[in-house]
Amino acid sequence: MSSQPFFHWDGDTLVVNVLGTPAAQRDAIGKPRGHQLRVSVTEAPRAGRATDHMVRFLAGEFGVAVADIEVVFGRKNVNKQLRIKAPQRLPAVFAQREMF
Repeated sequence: MSSQPFFHWDGDTLVVNVLGTPAAQRDAIGKPRGHQLRVSVTEAPRAGRATDHMVRFLAGEFGVAVADIEVVFGRKNVNKQLRIKAPQRLPAVFAQREMF
């Protein structure tokens, strides 16, 4: 059990720390690394486009609208924090780590 999980709940909002990998082979949610979740996207890291692509990809994975995902920080950085409002589903990596 990690002392710093990669996510926590703020009411019905899921707060996720992300380590992004731009220009990857495919869009994918990876395994946690420390207190961050690895997320790979195919978009190149130019002018925040990889982050925008990541938000669109994750919206589908969590069953929410793109507007329900806020990039708290890290829009142009691999280290990010996202707030996902009322996710309709959780990818398997979250179910394995549900500690609260």
